[in-house]
Amino acid sequence: MLKTFDFLMIGAMLTAATVTYQIKHNTDNKAAEVRRLEAEIKLEKDTIDLLKADRALLTQPNRLERLVQAYAAELQLVPTEPNQLARPMELPMLKDQVPVPEGEEGSVSAAAPSDPIKDLITTGSVDR
Repeated sequence: MLKTFDFLMIGAMLTAATVTYQIKHNTDNKAAEVRRLEAEIKLEKDTIDLLKADRALLTQPNRLERLVQAYAAELQLVPTEPNQLARPMELPMLKDQVPVPEGEEGSVSAAAPSDPIKDLITTGSVDR
């Protein structure tokens, strides 16, 4: 005759078996999903590599030169002139041509302060 303790043990074993089955089933599903995602990632990487190879092929200078010659009449392409990119007055000055601000002509430059410990910029946050 089965006692109450025996019923509890059977119930506990059934519960443990059910939980174990569910965990294994969930693990198998997750493993299948991981494999599917890895396959998608590999496909995307392969596609990117293929597109890079296509781009390299399409932008070869000798191919572009042949296309320019073939469609010269239709496109009317001409070489870029340097002043199309920037005019001389738009270029930055050389360092020695930069004007010195007023009041600093005779003072010590920021690159070589007379007192290396004292900072030339005062923030007001710390008194020394």
